[in-house]
Amino acid sequence: MRQPYPFSAIVGQEDMKTAFLIAAVDPSVGGILAFGDRGTGKSTAVRALAALLPKIRAVDGCPYNCNPSSPAGLCQACHGRSGDKEPKSVLKAAPVVDLPLGATEDRVVGALNLERALAHGEKSFQTGLLAQANRGFLYIDEVNLLEDHLVDLLLDVAASGVNVVEREGLSVRHPAQFVLIGSGNPEEGELRPQLLDRFGLAIDVKTPLDVPTRIEVVKRRDSYERDPDAFLAHWSAAERKLSNRIVAARKALAEVVTPDSAIESATRLCLALGSDGLRGELTLIRAARALASLEKKPEIGVAQLRRVAPMALSHRLRRNPLDETGSTARVERAADEVFGG
Repeated sequence: MRQPYPFSAIVGQEDMKTAFLIAAVDPSVGGILAFGDRGTGKSTAVRALAALLPKIRAVDGCPYNCNPSSPAGLCQACHGRSGDKEPKSVLKAAPVVDLPLGATEDRVVGALNLERALAHGEKSFQTGLLAQANRGFLYIDEVNLLEDHLVDLLLDVAASGVNVVEREGLSVRHPAQFVLIGSGNPEEGELRPQLLDRFGLAIDVKTPLDVPTRIEVVKRRDSYERDPDAFLAHWSAAERKLSNRIVAARKALAEVVTPDSAIESATRLCLALGSDGLRGELTLIRAARALASLEKKPEIGVAQLRRVAPMALSHRLRRNPLDETGSTARVERAADEVFGG
């Protein structure tokens, strides 16, 4: 199977690429929702991101990618094997798992391993997609078409970070902490508000309208399809540079200063927009901090807050029947008033 299209070769779509890089630097920002036109590179960007992610250290042989340096987060099996010692670990690729629309609940959460039960009479747990996605990314294309019972399930697990399976005589709990990435076309239906609120950042992805950009997209994609090896080799240096940038930003993240003035500005912006709850401020600050780290800035400034405000707040606004402008434009207008034009 050939390697995915390079992330650094994606033309335009700067907001989408920035959001993905922010999530790669600080997963606590929350999930990413990329809603927009078909054929605008949403799925391509998700799969390209997987190649940039730094490898993770996981317990050797653990199906849940348990972190050996975090004893409190170990699954039951790893905790039992390790005792007081740190378990043997290996480096592995950070998981990026697809959740298809037709997936059953058993496929998502896990279930009894019927093959072993019938062949050996043993009750063992067959891990699901949530186990595979732990400490990585869970991607749902056409997320707005996801069945309601799976939406409810994802909301529960996303809130707790733990998947609990109790069925067929099995009782299993395992860590399930992942960054949820959803994409879709708004013409095919809206997202449930409860799930929409779980996405930290939301991006409105548009088809490019200028001729030079469209020409460059076609040329690069055609070049990749005709000779993928040569195309990947051409972009390999840019990919390494971007991957190193993510690693450096992760290491520097804890050193980025969050001044009180930045928190006050974030709060004033959320109040001006009338966003519900405090999740907007938290996401805004975390995203701005990750962006500052990517840009090698020592502290969060107005430039970072202004840059991430539309993606952190546009999906949290109440509908205003008297204001016909889009939510992104409302956020940008409020940012001009709070931060200064």
